[in-house]
Formats: sequence, C-alpha cells, structure tokens
Amino acid sequence: MSEQKVTTEKSGHILLIGLNRANKRNALDLDMYWELAKAYGELHNNPELRCGVLFAHGEHFTSGLDLAQWAPIFAEGKFPDMPADCIDPFGLDEDRRLKKPLVMAVQGICYTVGFEMLLTTDLRVAASDLRLAQLEVTRGIYPVGGATIRMHEEIGWANAMRYMLTGEEMSATEAYRLGLVQEVTEPGQQLEAAINYANLIAKNAPLGVQAVLKSARLARVEGARKAIDSLFPDIKPIMTSQDAAEGVQAFIERREANFKGC
Repeated sequence: MSEQKVTTEKSGHILLIGLNRANKRNALDLDMYWELAKAYGELHNNPELRCGVLFAHGEHFTSGLDLAQWAPIFAEGKFPDMPADCIDPFGLDEDRRLKKPLVMAVQGICYTVGFEMLLTTDLRVAASDLRLAQLEVTRGIYPVGGATIRMHEEIGWANAMRYMLTGEEMSATEAYRLGLVQEVTEPGQQLEAAINYANLIAKNAPLGVQAVLKSARLARVEGARKAIDSLFPDIKPIMTSQDAAEGVQAFIERREANFKGC
C-alpha cells in the first residue's frame, strides 16, 4: 500500500479509491493524478462496478496540488492528454465523464484541487473537522480544475465568489448549510457513511442510475431543453433491458428487485 499513491479496493459492486500520500498531506503530484485517472477508468469501464467512493488515507484529504510539479503543466496551457483507459478526475471533458456515481468522504484539510474534486462528485460526506478552501488566488494562480464553472451552480454566485476570490476557509457546518455536503459525521466515521450511501446506490438498476447522471449533466451543461428532448429517446433502449423487466416484476410481486446491470 505504501508504494501506491492511490489505493483501490473492490467491495461488492463498489470501488473504494483512496488518496495515499498521507506523509505529504496527500498533495496531488503527477503520479497521483495518473493513478487516480486510472482508478476512475476502472470504475467507468468495469461492468461489475456500479458506484465509487473517493476518500483519503490519513488525517487530511489533500493540501492541494504539488505546485512544483504542476507549474510547468500550467505554463503549457493545457492538461496532459488522457489515455483511453483513464478518466479525468476533474471531469472537464463532458464526452468522457465518469458515467457512474461517485460518493466522496472528506476530512481535515481539503484545499484547491480537493475542493474541485468534491465538485465533480455526486454525493458527499464530511467529517466535522473539514477545512475546505479554494486558495489559488493566494498562490498567484486561479482554479483550472472546474471550480469557476461548478461552484456557483451549487452555492450561488456571491457565495462562490466569496470563497474563490478571498481564499477563505469553509467549515463542515458551512459546507452542509450551503449544500456542498449532504452529511457531517464525527472524524473517522465519514468513510463508513459514504460507503453506506454507495451501497444504497449500487442496489438500484445500473442502467437507470447512469441514465439519471447523464440526463442531469446534460441539463447542467447544455440546458433543460436539450435534456427534455433526450428523455424519451434515452429511456426507450432501457425499457428493453432485463433490469427494466425485473423492476416491473418485482413491483408486481411486491419484492425487492435483483438488478444485473443488463
């Protein structure tokens, strides 16, 4: 485990993805970025996996980017090209977004890139010691991992500008009030709570779950009209699936459905 900067562990239909550079407060260097992209690719491509849980080993989620390594990348004006079997952890290519839900468990310091990773996830659990901050302007740069695009959609323009323009820290209580996290736990309990949510998601029909994400993201990026126009065309092939038939049969028989993902 100590040689891996990102750990992965399969638990049923769930993939646990852990940042594992605790001695550096999980600062995201280039090796960790590529290992994380590989783990996202595994979640995206493996038909047995239905949901992911992103977490961090150690006391802190991440202190942010390892700027010494990332400064030359930023100077080139683009992220490195993404291999076909990987998925960008920042989700900046909408045509190659992670198609399965990702639940996040976050604790301690979660700065810059950690905040941006949080904004790409679908459900979040925070420990009460969370210290969330978008610090880029205090370091001479600005967020290029999606915060300027997503944060104001989640918490409103002025709230987003407050935290991005000042670099001020946000507590777990405030993150919960603003809707950035859905549950706050005692430190050390956040991962268990996140796994519980992932298990609830994984029990549901995978095709239906992925269709929810696709439709909601389409509305967010291309607008409500585009998403409305896609509703019935996208559900048509799902209705021919075994899971759709199982869902109807389980409803008739008043039992819990057993979905296969096909």
